[in-house]
Amino acid sequence: QVHLVEHGGDSVQAGGSLKLSCVVSGYSSDSYYNTFDLTWFRQAPGKEREAVAGIHIRDSSTYYADSVKGRFTVSQDKAKNTVFLQMNSLTPEDSAMYYCAAGRYVGDRFGRSEYTTWGQGTQVTVSL
Repeated sequence: QVHLVEHGGDSVQAGGSLKLSCVVSGYSSDSYYNTFDLTWFRQAPGKEREAVAGIHIRDSSTYYADSVKGRFTVSQDKAKNTVFLQMNSLTPEDSAMYYCAAGRYVGDRFGRSEYTTWGQGTQVTVSL
């Protein structure tokens, strides 16, 4: 069973940067792992959980929500089974719990229901 663990959440000032990581384990083979999309979601208090950025493992194609384009970069280190989210130019509106989610043969990459496995989340807080 696939297992996801996020790291890297912290408190930073506006304009700062953070790099989150999501370590993936429990998959049966590299070919199985290659069928996954790994997507970062975030959820602020009182708000819906929203997708912000993701990557397809096989071809490293990436996708971003409009709110983070140009500021966030998603990448992977296949050898370490890890997906990263580099976040730059952070604003207080980026404050949220950030979750890594995995799904196979994902259609709507921004759709929560497409993802079957979720990490426990890591908190990002951005202050003025």
